[in-house]
Amino acid sequence: MQAHGETRIVAGVSLRGFRGFQIFLWELCVCIKYLSLGDPAAGSGNFLTESYLCLRTLENEVIAILQADQISMGFALEPIKVSLAQFYGIEINDYAVAVAKTALWIAESQMMQRTEEIVHMPLDFLPLKSYVNVVEGNALQLDWNEIVPKDELNYIMGNPPFVGARLMSESQKNDVLNIFGYQWTNVGNLDYVSCWYKKSSDMMKETTIRTALVSTNSVSQGESVANLWKPLFHSGVHIDFAYRIFRWDSEAHIKAHVHCVIIGFSIAPSDRAKVIFSGEQTIVANHINAYLTDAADVFVESRSKPICNVPEIGIGNKPIDGGFYLFKREAMEAFIQLEPASKHYFRLWYGSDEFINRRPRYCLWLGDCPPSELRKMPECMKRMQAVKDYRLASTSAGTRKLSERPTRFHVENMPNGNYIIIPEVSSEKRRYVPMGFMTPDILCSNLVKLIPDATLYHVGILESNVHMAWMRTVCGRLEMRYRYSKDIVYNNFPWPDPTDAQRAKIEQTAQAILDARALYPQSSLADLYDELTMPPELRKAHQANDRAVMQAYGMPIKETDEAACVAWLMRLYQEKVEQ
Repeated sequence: MQAHGETRIVAGVSLRGFRGFQIFLWELCVCIKYLSLGDPAAGSGNFLTESYLCLRTLENEVIAILQADQISMGFALEPIKVSLAQFYGIEINDYAVAVAKTALWIAESQMMQRTEEIVHMPLDFLPLKSYVNVVEGNALQLDWNEIVPKDELNYIMGNPPFVGARLMSESQKNDVLNIFGYQWTNVGNLDYVSCWYKKSSDMMKETTIRTALVSTNSVSQGESVANLWKPLFHSGVHIDFAYRIFRWDSEAHIKAHVHCVIIGFSIAPSDRAKVIFSGEQTIVANHINAYLTDAADVFVESRSKPICNVPEIGIGNKPIDGGFYLFKREAMEAFIQLEPASKHYFRLWYGSDEFINRRPRYCLWLGDCPPSELRKMPECMKRMQAVKDYRLASTSAGTRKLSERPTRFHVENMPNGNYIIIPEVSSEKRRYVPMGFMTPDILCSNLVKLIPDATLYHVGILESNVHMAWMRTVCGRLEMRYRYSKDIVYNNFPWPDPTDAQRAKIEQTAQAILDARALYPQSSLADLYDELTMPPELRKAHQANDRAVMQAYGMPIKETDEAACVAWLMRLYQEKVEQ
């Protein structure tokens, strides 16, 4: 064990007999004495307090063992080596600082009482007198090295604040710019928590300091991976261990569910095993990349066009209409009674929720209606005027400009032929994101993705476990739910190069999936893709499709789990990028 200021090699101590074991334990106590831990987002001191309690508990266990020979071991006068002076914190809230200091003093008093019980004697202890290194201030504006010199620090830990890139205050945005600088690629898309990763990495340079941070799952998903981790990895950072996404429930009266990861990282070389924790599973990894998978360091960056020769994908229609053109069935029927001529201008309307639950809404699409017809429909004219007024009231200049065309949408995507629809958000509990075909008479919202000119082959690949593994790894999340994106998930996906026979087989298995769904016309896709209620015919069809797609990639079906599948795709992605 090594600590700054003193090095002890305990592995070489002979442990033959109780005496050797005593020496080993005493060396352990001395090493613990020189450990220093810092929390630059200390809050009310939970991490510091728990760390202190853990070290003191370990120390008390050692003291209890050594108690039989305490005089010869020379620790009777000063058995306690761990002190509050080894723990450093930074916290912006003055009240939280006071709470943190008090919590540490209470912990110290509790552990002192336990030590006195072990040594059977009172110890010199004055409560609330120990020096506590918890500093009040903005951790992103302070020099951490002035609070604790980097060559005296062993570990950085913390739970920095969770604020998304689009939700930060002006002062928080300035903090991000000051930490990363304007030259950092896509600095405006970094979440606030990213600052603690950067400052910790800077602190660790030319030291053996190791860091572990609890943060939102956004730092290991989607566009954030390349934005944050690519430069950090280039500076020498590597990930030592990771807890994949888990839900952290607040203990407050109003429950808040935050979806987190824990990432342990450092710059100093280490021969320790790298470990990934995923639910109840523990994975010993060869290498942990920024997606928290056992794979090479690949950074899937935003791409405007597909990396392979496949149909382009886009969002659906974005009305910006204040909801005046969208109707549920009952409201549409009541409107048609008032305005019978409007019946021909209503179209089915699907977003993610409508598609997955098979509950479409209806859109009054007047974009192709001639002015002469419009003027004959007063109820439609009222809706047009309401949309125009809604847009004129907007703070966006573009939206106000759009008011000049009240029958048109802000974004219009209406394919001429059949197209694939992909929900933008889908439950993480589903093994497969439900996708399907739509006909050109149906309109879709901007909450889904559309792929015109797509075929059964494309459905087969996209609905496979291979594509789902890729999606789960690189997509962003809304809480825990999958967020399917165009520029990260679809455009970067490395498609296979199948033979004609393999392509035909995938088309066949894709059709079998659609046929299995059709056996249950009264069931929604939410019903069909619930792992508990998924019909056996549909599950069997998906499994056959999975095998066909894996064969097209040349993957060894029996030996390829999801982690191996992702590693395979990452290698293929690298090849595509290099080409």
